[in-house]
Amino acid sequence: MICGIDEAGKGSVIGPMVIGGISGVKLSDFEERGFADSKKLSPKRRESLYGELTREFKTSVIVISAPDIDQKRETMSMNDIVAHGHASVIKQLSAGTAYVDACDVNEARYGNKIADLLDNKVTVYSKHKADNIYPVVAAASIVAKVTRDRLIKELSEVYGTIGSGYPSDPVTISYLEGYIRENKEAPDIARKSWKTVSNIIERGKQRSIFEF
Repeated sequence: MICGIDEAGKGSVIGPMVIGGISGVKLSDFEERGFADSKKLSPKRRESLYGELTREFKTSVIVISAPDIDQKRETMSMNDIVAHGHASVIKQLSAGTAYVDACDVNEARYGNKIADLLDNKVTVYSKHKADNIYPVVAAASIVAKVTRDRLIKELSEVYGTIGSGYPSDPVTISYLEGYIRENKEAPDIARKSWKTVSNIIERGKQRSIFEF
């Protein structure tokens, strides 16, 4: 068995990171199926492919919440958090060969890290932009992205208009600024260890001083 692993939400400031995996008998199972990096697909197309993937293949996801990420970052780097998540999904899929999206500037080093976490029982192919190289990783990216999109929608129904959760999203930043201004702290769904959050809090303190 082979599997592909990818994550969604690694760099977001609001919401969880989702690591998704999918397995099959061989790489050709995923070729010429219209799979592509999930970011290049419309939400409607992603949802359609997600249904197809979960019906035809074994999939697995791990959801790491914002508070969990903050806690883990006390002793681990973000790349290490992702690596442990990748390894956990590979174990769940019981694959002998894994294709992963490298979350380190050094592809080989990241692949070796995953292999070490798996006691070298799995052959790991680690590449940057693996979702553009291996269709099985593109399929995994769809699983991860759709799962995260659904979770973000659920959070928005509770917390209001939070946007995509990424620091580059003006809606997300506006939400954080408004929440922090009103509550003097970041919401539980935000990654409080992120510089984005601490910078907003600091700007608010400076503004309050000048207003005083």
